[in-house]
Order: sequence, then structure tokens, then C-alpha cells
Amino acid sequence: MLRKLYDRVFALARSRHATPALALVSFAESSVFPIPPDVMLAPMILARPDRAYVYAAVCTAASVAGGMLGYAIGFFLTDVGLMLMRLLGHSDGLAQFRAWFDDWGLWVILIKGLTPIPYKLVTIASGLAAFSFPAFVAASVVTRGGRFFLEAWVLKRWGPAMLAQVEKRLALWTGIGLAVLVGAVVVVKLL
Repeated sequence: MLRKLYDRVFALARSRHATPALALVSFAESSVFPIPPDVMLAPMILARPDRAYVYAAVCTAASVAGGMLGYAIGFFLTDVGLMLMRLLGHSDGLAQFRAWFDDWGLWVILIKGLTPIPYKLVTIASGLAAFSFPAFVAASVVTRGGRFFLEAWVLKRWGPAMLAQVEKRLALWTGIGLAVLVGAVVVVKLL
């Protein structure tokens, strides 16, 4: 079953629909969708390393545009923004989000935008806190672009060698990946 899923992801990564699908996932993830764009970006880069930076640019642009939607949800639709934040496990309320941005400001976006923490938390919270929209967009471009271009560079540079190892030991690497993901979620919840 794991091999079938792996093969399907790579088939999509090589298809003519890959780039629009990446843009759609990147856009949606920044405001409402739970799956990060990395699950599409990485296989696409591994399938076509010559287009690594094009994919990173598409991912960045769509993610920032989706982040603007997330900001708008928080800013204009406060009740919807608070409901989404509660669904995402952050029921601290409007006062807490405003305190975050009063204390940390731009650092909230810069740090959280680079991490695997769901970016939609940052975008919606930025809108809820009425954080400076131009600063939000600039920080989003820096953090999202930094993350996706770094991923593109690493995968373009070492991806083929890593891919050969992953394909040899798919179950092992999947287990390691899941363990790292669960560990990251636990650490985020404890912070």
C-alpha cells in the first residue's frame, strides 16, 4: 500500500497538472487546508530537479496569496477566525493573539513562518491582531520563500542520492518521517 501511494505521488509530480495542484495546495494551506505544500513540493523537485526553483517560486507566491486570505479572515471575519483558531487547538481568544503581536510583533511571523507549525495559525492570528498588513506580507515573502527555496536547494543538491536511499528503505524512512512529525507536533503543543 505504501509503495502504491508513493508511486501515485510521483506520478502526480511528473504530470502536467503538478504545478497548478502545487499552487492550489500552497494557497489553501495558508488559510484553511491542513496539509502542508511540502508533501507535493518535495516529490515534484525530486521528479524534476531542473525546475526546483520554479516550483519553490510557485509555492511561495501561492502561499503568500493564501496567507493574505488567512489575514483577511482574521481581520474582517473575526468570529470565523476565532472559530478556525479554536478548531486548530488555539482557543486563547482575541486578547491572547493581540498580546502575542504586541510583545513579539514581526518575530511571530518570521519564526513561525519558517517552521512546520501550520502557517494558517500565523495568517489568521495576524489578521485577528490587526498586525500591519504590509509588514505581514513582507515577512511572509521572506519566511515562506526562505523555507521553500531552502527545501528546493537541499533537494536539488542531495535529492537524487536521498531518493535512492528512500526508495530502498521506504517503510523505514516513512516511519522516521512520521516519528519526526509526531515529535514536532508534541514540541509545538508543549510550547
